[in-house]
Amino acid sequence: MTQDKKPGFWGRLFGEKPQPKSDTEEALERATQEARGEEEALAALRAERAAQAAEPEPTPAPAPEDEDSRDAAPPEMQAEWLERGHPNPPEHEPPTPDDVTDPLERPDVLDAKALPDPEEPAAEPEPVVPSVADEPARPQNWLQRLSAGLKRSSDNLSSSIGAIFTKRKLDEATLQDLEDTLIAADLGIDTAMAITDKLRADKFDKDVSTEDVRAVLAAEVEATLGPVAVPLTIDGADKPFVILMVGVNGSGKTTTIGKLTAKLKAEGKSVLLAAGDTFRAAAVEQLQVWGQRNDVEVMTRPTGADASGLAFDAVAKAQDTGTDVVIIDTAGRLQNRTELMDELEKIIRVIKKRDPEAPHATLLTLDATTGQNALNQVEIFGQKAGVTGLVMTKLDGTARGGILVAIAKKFGLPIHFIGVGESIGDLEPFRATDFARAIAGKE
Repeated sequence: MTQDKKPGFWGRLFGEKPQPKSDTEEALERATQEARGEEEALAALRAERAAQAAEPEPTPAPAPEDEDSRDAAPPEMQAEWLERGHPNPPEHEPPTPDDVTDPLERPDVLDAKALPDPEEPAAEPEPVVPSVADEPARPQNWLQRLSAGLKRSSDNLSSSIGAIFTKRKLDEATLQDLEDTLIAADLGIDTAMAITDKLRADKFDKDVSTEDVRAVLAAEVEATLGPVAVPLTIDGADKPFVILMVGVNGSGKTTTIGKLTAKLKAEGKSVLLAAGDTFRAAAVEQLQVWGQRNDVEVMTRPTGADASGLAFDAVAKAQDTGTDVVIIDTAGRLQNRTELMDELEKIIRVIKKRDPEAPHATLLTLDATTGQNALNQVEIFGQKAGVTGLVMTKLDGTARGGILVAIAKKFGLPIHFIGVGESIGDLEPFRATDFARAIAGKE
């Protein structure tokens, strides 16, 4: 039945009669009423569920058990037992830890989380002693260790050379690229030019391989380093033979002293160490550790004491006791710090007051990773401390091992030792042939 549409405010004011509602208006009104009814029903249902949730659930009474229900295993457990190969399934089998999926219900997990008995402390795990098979195999001889240490340098050179020589014929552009590569590898301009000149004279416009280039490289490096590969000789007439170790911070002076001490002890010489880096307690402790390992005395002074006074006392004590060799450590110092270099000169002057010929050897340790900066170190330390020989360290940690060739070419100072690791046996007398073959990647 169609209802009449009531007149609005202005219609009632002017006496307008009600108008019948259209079908659209009636449908809209019914839909609105139905939606309101559904919202009210939904709200009532939510309220009922909330009230039920607030009430505690009654605890169900335990079902009566008989002997058969207590002892008999569930059917699924019996089936699993049969699958495991047991013809007679047990009446009841307790679940194993692997059968329980919930970690909080597993008995082994619960035991692990239980509080330990304060009267019974937990037993410490037994230390795992690595077997000989677990230890990495070390190279058998010095040449193999040297080749392994210089692998980064040789690989860098080999890959660069291999990328250049893609043509069969050697031309001027290829020689120029090779020269740039050798200079970038810190071999020095003179060495790079000597290698390219040799190739130009023998192989220009001819077939050339990377093996040909490596052979020329090894020959030129050996020719450069041969004259400076001089062993450190301890003159028995100078007793004690005083060795002063100098170098920048972190160049490996203290470690080199420890390795050198081991070699001298193996030769039957008595050694006295002086911890001249009095500004760093850690440096003194490190030298003391090396002294204990080599069973030699280490003279020390309180932190901040005068290093020159310690050096004087060490030489005096060695003279009184007839010690063969005195090795004096010094604080690391940058070559551009004038006041620190002046202090090094003072140490040398004080030593000479006790022995005018001392120090008999002043060894500069060079960190191979510093690259071209090592050239500046050799120049300044040579002027201030009168460096007589070089020790190159950390060749195993850089691809710039060629810097040793540039140093030898420019200064011609004796190279006594090189180091390619932290072990005592990783410091060896320098041999030009071994180094040249290793850096060129030749077996």
